[in-house]
Amino acid sequence: MRIGITGTGGVGRTLAGALTERGHEVVMGSRDPVAALANPETNRQTGTTLAGWHEAFPSVRLATFAEAAGHGEMVLHATSGAGSLPALASAGDAAIAGKVVLDLSNPLAWGDQGPSLSVMNTDSLGEQIQRAHPGARVVKALNTVTAAVMIDPAMLAGGDHTLPICGNDEAAKQQVAAWLAEWFGWRDVLDLGDITAARGTEAYLLFWLRLTQATGSSIVNTKVLR
Repeated sequence: MRIGITGTGGVGRTLAGALTERGHEVVMGSRDPVAALANPETNRQTGTTLAGWHEAFPSVRLATFAEAAGHGEMVLHATSGAGSLPALASAGDAAIAGKVVLDLSNPLAWGDQGPSLSVMNTDSLGEQIQRAHPGARVVKALNTVTAAVMIDPAMLAGGDHTLPICGNDEAAKQQVAAWLAEWFGWRDVLDLGDITAARGTEAYLLFWLRLTQATGSSIVNTKVLR
């Protein structure tokens, strides 16, 4: 399958590597691919620079946001919260119209008082993305777990934990749940309803950060019992 990933940070790299190993044709996009490759910063999640990571996954093509989105039969949106809307604006409506856009972004902001959300309560980043790109089939998912758990839920409690998703397009949500089961083995995917539910899943990030502090590990998630 052809998959476009917008974002070259730790989440984008983790997903790109895992999907490439599973035989998918992945193009990963950034605002400036040349500058991104030259960046000497080591990513905390992958432990490498982008150039170092790319040496391990040379079949992943690095391109612009527009090229990555245009390449994909579906798009994984994995930028930072602040870069989310500009990245998709750069990709352009034509590149994502009619496609499932799996949105992993969170509107996380840091200040003197610690972490907060730049969008909350009466809106969400997921809703903003859907409003900005009405032709895209936006599904919010995977934003409630760390990158390692995204691609290997079995590493935690044998995979017996819950992944919430939401979005306006019922068929798109069903397709995302099927892909996540096929690609990574997610078994408990819980549909929370329309895209306004992203207000809750994005706000959950603040609780998740406290969980990681309390447990001393980012390999944590919750299980919904019903």
